[in-house]
Amino acid sequence: NIESCYFIKVICSAKTAEKIIAISFDDGPAKNYTPEILDILSKENIKACFFCIGKRVAENPELFKQIHDEGHVIGNHSYAHDFCFDMHSAKKMYEDVKKAEDEIHKLINKKTRMFRPPYGVINPNLKKTIQKCKYITVGWDVRSLDTKIKNETKLLKKINSGIKPGAIFLFHDTSIITRVILPHFIEEVKNKGYKFVRLDSMLKLDPYA
Repeated sequence: NIESCYFIKVICSAKTAEKIIAISFDDGPAKNYTPEILDILSKENIKACFFCIGKRVAENPELFKQIHDEGHVIGNHSYAHDFCFDMHSAKKMYEDVKKAEDEIHKLINKKTRMFRPPYGVINPNLKKTIQKCKYITVGWDVRSLDTKIKNETKLLKKINSGIKPGAIFLFHDTSIITRVILPHFIEEVKNKGYKFVRLDSMLKLDPYA
């Protein structure tokens, strides 16, 4: 459980009584759904955090720059997001994460400080990389499971129940159901009197070095 902070400190929510939340998207940028999600966020004037996979940044440079240019904040989510990532050596993990950082820096000339581990798994090897790169590790308070739940009503019920002060929501801009339910989620958040705040602002941290 990423919230256990067993190996290293992980920020999974903001300590606040304000009715504010932050939304984040993992695994993009992707030609399918990322542009549509950006359109929804733009229309609602919401700024999100995108934890990007380096390989997809390299494959979709213009889309990645659009995310940044539209005022969203960027985090590192590894280069390949390998299924066996958590079994790699410390050296291989560092090389993978650094490669993602290099792709990001090449396009926006900034070094990210926020890192989200693939699958939310942290072990002693990854701890070394996080410390070496001086990352702030950011998890989530509400995992939407939008890559698994295919029923829109069920998914909305799950995420809506997690609306509370300082919550960090995890979505994926690679899932069609996310694009479908996002406007309804935004409406529910606003109906409850909450505001969307960009993740770094809510956590009161500088996202770039």
